[in-house]
Amino acid sequence: MIMKKNNDYTGPEELYEDEVNQESASGNNEEIEEQKASIEDNLADEADPLEELQKKYEEVNDSYLRLHAEFDNFRKRTMKEKADIIKSGGERVLTDMLPFADDFERALQALHTAEDKEAMVEGMDLIYSKFLNFLNQHGVKEIEALGQPFDADRFEAITTVPVQDKSQKGMVIDCVQKGYQLNDKIIRYPKVIVGE
Repeated sequence: MIMKKNNDYTGPEELYEDEVNQESASGNNEEIEEQKASIEDNLADEADPLEELQKKYEEVNDSYLRLHAEFDNFRKRTMKEKADIIKSGGERVLTDMLPFADDFERALQALHTAEDKEAMVEGMDLIYSKFLNFLNQHGVKEIEALGQPFDADRFEAITTVPVQDKSQKGMVIDCVQKGYQLNDKIIRYPKVIVGE
């Protein structure tokens, strides 16, 4: 007897195919579940680097802000110290100059009562030499001008005068006001007359 396959009939072959399909479907489900878990792990791993980068950014930003604040405090402190040094820097020099005021006061009192002119001149010479030593101790030196060739960078020419000796042309022949330099910096230019 020949049996026709009916759509409603489920024979042993079809039952076997259903079992195979179910097994492969359940295998596929397991694979899909594994893939889902793997993808979720990957996503979780990807979130970790982002969080790490965020933490590093916050640490670097915090470090930068602290460093900026420290530098700002340092700058303000340095400016204050510099202002204090400038403000009180002249104090030492002025304190060192007070003995000269005392010397001049004594000299003026002696000038009013003294009859010996030679003693007065000697006293004034002593005060002057003491003052020059004071200037030298603080790095102030007189600029030599007389007999020097005129240099516009070192001297201030007031006028020129004609000279008969050709060797004096372009030379400083007179100094109207002395010039001084502090270490290597000129603090007052000598006012000179130049031969022409």
